[in-house]
Amino acid sequence: MLVAGLCFALMSGVVKRSAHWFSGEELVFYRSVFAFVLIAVPLLWRHRRAGPRMLTGEHLGLHLRRGLVGFLALATFFHALVHLPMSLAVTLNYSSPLFLALMMPWQLQERPVPTQYAAVALGFLGVTLLLHPWDAPPGDLGAGLIGLFSGVMAALAYVNVRRLGRLREPEWRTVFWFSAVCVVGAGGLASITGWHALRPENLPWLMLLGLLATLGQLAMTRAYRTGHTALVASFAFSTVLFSAFLEILLFDENMPRTAWAGMAVTVLAGLWAALHTAGRRPGFA
Repeated sequence: MLVAGLCFALMSGVVKRSAHWFSGEELVFYRSVFAFVLIAVPLLWRHRRAGPRMLTGEHLGLHLRRGLVGFLALATFFHALVHLPMSLAVTLNYSSPLFLALMMPWQLQERPVPTQYAAVALGFLGVTLLLHPWDAPPGDLGAGLIGLFSGVMAALAYVNVRRLGRLREPEWRTVFWFSAVCVVGAGGLASITGWHALRPENLPWLMLLGLLATLGQLAMTRAYRTGHTALVASFAFSTVLFSAFLEILLFDENMPRTAWAGMAVTVLAGLWAALHTAGRRPGFA
């Protein structure tokens, strides 16, 4: 999981760097195209003899809903990365365990324990410190709320993945439809907002973006499949720490002390909520 955390943090850094040339929508598109080619195409080739029914299965609607909320989570996360300090955007995205605890009763018919609600309350205190709405510029506050929305969508994506798992849907089909929806959705948004010209000096960054995202996804999947769920869930927050270190080393970002305190509180609360969820259900991944 530490490998996955480092890959996702490096991916966030590449997004931040590439924002000089491309919009967030374009970066989601190029990241998704790379993932589709690298993961979905080999899967299609492996299952080519099964026919078109192999792609749709019996739960296409659920796959499309999972793809849509996953795309919204990715698009809003990339938007936050473009407009906010990297560690702040990553922390807001990793608030998803807090929203998951709130969604469990009506989405998964699972009732959280009281300590999970305490973690949620602590987490939103951290988010308030992180965004410091009392003196934040309107643009930063808006980008921060969009970043927080990425955490909501990430929690919904997890809910749909859990439902697909209960229905015994294969992981490769989930990956295929998620990649397909992201390519179509990001391509459509970029066509509305406008495309920037591809230049030879930009291509290595786009390839690195797709490679890091794919490696991170594969490493995370392997970690949840082979490791102890609660332990893996705790190490998932290493992405926030790696992002903070990379931000100090590579980017000239200056956040107030209250924001750093909010980041620490949000991460601790998210970790608390994630460990409770993982401990109650082995299928947390």
